[in-house]
Amino acid sequence: MTTISAAIMLFLILDPLGNIPIFLSLLQPLPARRRQWVLARELLIALGVLLLFLYGGRALLDLMHLRQEAVSIGGGIVLFLIGIKMIFPGSEPMFGDNPDGEPFIVPLAIPCVAGPSGMAAVMLMANSDPARTADWTLALLLAWLGAAIILFSATLLYRWLGPRVLIAVERLMGMLLVALSVQMLLDGVVVYLKSAGV
Repeated sequence: MTTISAAIMLFLILDPLGNIPIFLSLLQPLPARRRQWVLARELLIALGVLLLFLYGGRALLDLMHLRQEAVSIGGGIVLFLIGIKMIFPGSEPMFGDNPDGEPFIVPLAIPCVAGPSGMAAVMLMANSDPARTADWTLALLLAWLGAAIILFSATLLYRWLGPRVLIAVERLMGMLLVALSVQMLLDGVVVYLKSAGV
């Protein structure tokens, strides 16, 4: 996987367009200046969590005695479910009910931006090729920067594109995410079968 393809995959997982309605609804009651500050804080917390999983993922896997294939297959399944939810959204919000008041960490930083699929993806990248950790860091920063730009432009994008276009783009991103998740799943199965001598 190249750095650019990793960045695209992470950008799809972060799903900034799909998060626009959630961010707007939670930040709307706040004053404009406070809204920008809260958004920046939540995005930085999400980046910190993802970097923690990128650099500490291997130690976490060793601590829990998990193999790389398990993370690949599990991450593929989680990505698949998120992608399906993006294509066929239900009446329930993807991440459950949002708390009242100013959001702090939950649900904007975690799980909207740094969700389980993002954590699994960065752990998988770090463990698949530890020598390329700098590349994976660059991919994560590029994906996060793209998501941050879109979320800071959320109000403008929502007015300019409208809800129908945003829904269509989110479903397209969901389809791409499903394809990526199937590839992750197949890669994990292939590695497991090779290690098992099948």
